[in-house]
Amino acid sequence: MNQPYAVQPQPIFEVQPFVVQALQSLLGQTLVLETPRGSVSGALKDVKPDHVVVHGTDGNLYFVAVCHIIWIMPVK
Repeated sequence: MNQPYAVQPQPIFEVQPFVVQALQSLLGQTLVLETPRGSVSGALKDVKPDHVVVHGTDGNLYFVAVCHIIWIMPVK
């Protein structure tokens, strides 16, 4: 049945402001991110509230959800 005032589900996005702030301070640097599916290493190209973009050492672009980042390690 169509209900004109039915409650619609709303997406919920978890923002981790301290992780995002730490990542923003590393923008342009080489780092390693650990995720549940393994590590990603390369240059941090972009940081958004929900994901980051890493230009991997293998030449690929990786889009990693912030909520899947276990740890971050800058590489000198």
